[in-house]
Amino acid sequence: MLSFSEAHAQQQYGFRIHLKDKVGALPLSFSASFLSERSLARRVVQVIDLDESDRPVSPDYLSDILATTNGKFHVSSRWMNTCVVLLEDSNKVLQLNGKPYIDSIKYIAHYSAPLHNRVHLSPKEEVSPQSPANAQMRVTGTQAYYGSAYGQTALVNGDYLHDRDYTGKCKLIAVLDNGFSGVNTLTGFDSLNQNGRLLDQYNFVLHRNDVFSDRYNHGTSALSTMAANMPGNYVGTAPGAEYVVYVTEDDASEMPIELDNLIAGVERADSVGADIISVSLGYNEFAAPFTGMSYTYTQLDGKTTIVAKAANIAAAKGILFAASAGNEGSSTWNYILTPGDADSAITVGSVDLKGVMAPSSSYGPNAAGVIKPDICMVGNPAIVLTTGNNPVGIGGTSFALPQLAGWAACLWQSKPTATPFMIKDAIVRSASNYSNPGNHIGYGIPDFKLALQYLDVKDVPVIPTSENLVTVSPNPFENELDVKVYHAKTGDILLRVVDATGKELYKEKYNRLAGIQHLPVSFASGLIPGVYYLTVISAGNTATLPILKK
Repeated sequence: MLSFSEAHAQQQYGFRIHLKDKVGALPLSFSASFLSERSLARRVVQVIDLDESDRPVSPDYLSDILATTNGKFHVSSRWMNTCVVLLEDSNKVLQLNGKPYIDSIKYIAHYSAPLHNRVHLSPKEEVSPQSPANAQMRVTGTQAYYGSAYGQTALVNGDYLHDRDYTGKCKLIAVLDNGFSGVNTLTGFDSLNQNGRLLDQYNFVLHRNDVFSDRYNHGTSALSTMAANMPGNYVGTAPGAEYVVYVTEDDASEMPIELDNLIAGVERADSVGADIISVSLGYNEFAAPFTGMSYTYTQLDGKTTIVAKAANIAAAKGILFAASAGNEGSSTWNYILTPGDADSAITVGSVDLKGVMAPSSSYGPNAAGVIKPDICMVGNPAIVLTTGNNPVGIGGTSFALPQLAGWAACLWQSKPTATPFMIKDAIVRSASNYSNPGNHIGYGIPDFKLALQYLDVKDVPVIPTSENLVTVSPNPFENELDVKVYHAKTGDILLRVVDATGKELYKEKYNRLAGIQHLPVSFASGLIPGVYYLTVISAGNTATLPILKK
């Protein structure tokens, strides 16, 4: 499987281990142990079944790998069924050869010193003192209110959403980047911090909770385009939203392990219940000795790279995945980066305030011919906040993208039961070049007034339904459910409801009829509000759906 000729003390080698199954992992009936109630509620509203990909990596396998190699755990992925371990002695990976539960092992990182022991680099700029939270959230869509952010707001009619009090309230945005220096102290984020809307943070590169102390501030500026709230100076696109921030990019290197960091961040965003994921990162080439793992353009077909797969899975789990197109338009590469190539992602390019394309903005389509980028926002330059709390212009799709993520949160606030595909569709349909898309501008520059009007006339059901397998209504429910089952043949159906601990609350067998069948389920009064799990077993098939008691 693998062979190494030498190992060097104190250096570390990273390996991605792909596992064959999930024997020993918690079953779906215990999903409250690895998915938050908010994450489960998102699935309930969108009628998304739990499946095997939601279960975590086998703890038994992980323990055996670490014990066998004397390795350090780095990250794992329940969606890919992988784990990444760091070894000081690379030869110890050979001891995993022949393990029956291991599908494959890839060498993906090398560090000259233990990664998790890396010290923080001091911030390059001093941060300004924090001021009391400003309660002002809305006046009118004027330059006096938005300050330096007015131009990029007005170009897309974003103020039309804010004027209707759609500021992203009740929506959770996950921001994945290289660092968030000063976010916990900057005046521009005072309302975010003091109102408790920064819900989670983690550094997946260094395996620690602190994301604010390092000098890296690319994420700070990206976040500011959404969350900053200084009326009269600078107001971001979603000042009322909630946020989580994750460091997945390692500025000190360019190795395949960063893809695993990114996936770990995406999965954590899913588990905490994020509605939108904003990824101002993109990949195609890796540095030596990993150049052989670099991607070709033909691999960027929207479904081949592991981060494109993660983007598509996130969308399937009810999340709007937003990605930057990349800044390769003037380079020999020219094309978009991954995960911006993902089929389900809404990928964002860059224009100036006049709507003229930035030459550096990466070109599409993806290798399968899908139009990319999907839309463009102001990024040549975008006005952002730095760690000095000053609005400045910085070019790049990295700062065009989060503006879109924020406006999407505001739009989604207007129709909380819409799916991410409805939100994406409304944004794309509102864009300036929708009827004549191109490989550089995509479908063009969105108009959020039109997007809201388009969403208003669409049929957005409280619970989307289909006749495939199983649907449940109402959901959330009071004391009764109608379980709709579609079958081609007659037979038996077993319905079972359990709570988050696996305790059985309901069990009933029914005669299955061919076609659509409605099965009533009633619960005794006193059932505590929260998330429960309905399992339907019929004809050898099993479906498990989260249900929400009001």
